[in-house]
Amino acid sequence: MHNTEILPRIPGTMRGMGRRALRGSLSRAVDSGVATLVPDPDLPDAWVLLVDGTQQSHVDLADPARLVFEYMRRIGHVIDLLPPGALRVVHLGGGAMSLARYTSATRPRSSNLVVESDAALVALVREHLPWPSAFRIRVRVADARTSLESLHDASADLVVLDVFASARTPGPLTTGEAFAHAARVVGPAGTVVANIADRAPLSYARRHVAGVRTAFAQVVVAAEPGVLRGRRFGNLIVVGQGPAAVPLDLAALTRRCAGDPWPARVLAGAQLDGFVAGHRPFADGDAPGSPAPPTSVFGDA
Repeated sequence: MHNTEILPRIPGTMRGMGRRALRGSLSRAVDSGVATLVPDPDLPDAWVLLVDGTQQSHVDLADPARLVFEYMRRIGHVIDLLPPGALRVVHLGGGAMSLARYTSATRPRSSNLVVESDAALVALVREHLPWPSAFRIRVRVADARTSLESLHDASADLVVLDVFASARTPGPLTTGEAFAHAARVVGPAGTVVANIADRAPLSYARRHVAGVRTAFAQVVVAAEPGVLRGRRFGNLIVVGQGPAAVPLDLAALTRRCAGDPWPARVLAGAQLDGFVAGHRPFADGDAPGSPAPPTSVFGDA
């Protein structure tokens, strides 16, 4: 299972990835296919990682705090709004380590454990997109669900679930049992944030959120209005917090998401009740994983 990141939309000329950018690209066979590093034509020290032609990560080596992908910006907002200080973070899904770099850059002395199943991809990223030695980023080449189950109770402040195999979230990471393990790992005061993707009628997303709500006292969803209305395939960010966690400032999260290049709405409370109504969580043994994206989604405007 390859842990990757999915993004339907990115700003600027990167959406085209034309000949000018491809001239400086580097391709290499990895465990999950062919990985390609493409220079960002707008930023001299930035790169986009693609696997089998699908955009996986964006990294600006000169500014690790720069998040370009829309869903990563929303996860970044959640990280920013957690209580001040260093964080212990587990990232399930690595790609180019964009969010681990972001956490290290914005919260010095944070520790990041990244679980990524593709050893060759990790080697490629280490070689060509190295992170500063001061960043406390440790990479474990392993299966995400197995690693989640092996982690100690209350050993992390934040777990980021951003795992995709062939642009789909694997079923074992979408179940109530998986979220119970995540809740155990972050403890009563911790936070879990998941990146998921779905299309109308959002049945997968509703069942996914229902599962998160079985394990966490406070749950919030952020997504673009067009995605929530089922008008387009896209990403939703699901945040779960334990009963002793400092609740996210929903007003601040709403302002930040509304101010992004592609504004997002935030659902909580009664609105989230309506979103989930009538949908049961996935369970181990009956979870198919997320739907595959349309073939055109990565070029969407």
